[in-house]
Amino acid sequence: MNEETKALRRRCEDLAGRCEKSGCVTSTPFLTPAEQYELRALPLPDGVRLRFFGGGEESERRCALFLPWYMDEEEARTESGVRCVCLQSYYGSPGHRDYLGAALGLGIRREWLGDILVEEDRAWVYCLQSVVQTLCELDRVGRVSVRGREVPLSQVPAPERKVKELRFTVKSLRLDAVCGEMFSLSRTAAAAQIRLGLVSLNYAVCDKVDAPVKEGDVISLRGKGKGSITEVGGRSRKDRLFLTAELRI
Repeated sequence: MNEETKALRRRCEDLAGRCEKSGCVTSTPFLTPAEQYELRALPLPDGVRLRFFGGGEESERRCALFLPWYMDEEEARTESGVRCVCLQSYYGSPGHRDYLGAALGLGIRREWLGDILVEEDRAWVYCLQSVVQTLCELDRVGRVSVRGREVPLSQVPAPERKVKELRFTVKSLRLDAVCGEMFSLSRTAAAAQIRLGLVSLNYAVCDKVDAPVKEGDVISLRGKGKGSITEVGGRSRKDRLFLTAELRI
């Protein structure tokens, strides 16, 4: 565990303790998927629950919410401070990187921003309540004029995510074997990609070809996409394991 992860855990342990003492929801800024994964095994005080919320059901960057025992999730989401600003562009169609760069140029830190959903001439930017006004005052993204306004989370369109289901068999649950089958590579080629540091296991770069893989794990290959193991089944007559995975395309 690196120092950044240790610091994150200490900060969240403090937030959980504050939630227990005050009986109020506490929350972090937006976390990366890797940071969220690190918190799933965080020990919590009695009566405190951990949930993640980023504004939408499919959000990748999400805040960690610490809920007192009596509070339901909908109420906690309201109190989390997660909001959304819609930026309408005129005479141009900026991309995700353009919107992110413009927001950071205003002095907004990356962890204060969640996912940015871009669709033709507009973008929906999930953010903390503290930076809503600043984002609404943004008038240019690159050379393109924009106008911002806060919108209810319920009005943000769900992003289109295409998922392909894969079924395959492997001799063993090694990273090189599973990665190869998931991304249509030979085991040798998959091992080479792993050694080059191009493969992540549960959002952290993994350079061990024999790293164990289990049900629920997320594997990504730079330039190829990301997939998750949804089921580990029984064995075939040739003593190979049946696996089911979902691959984002």
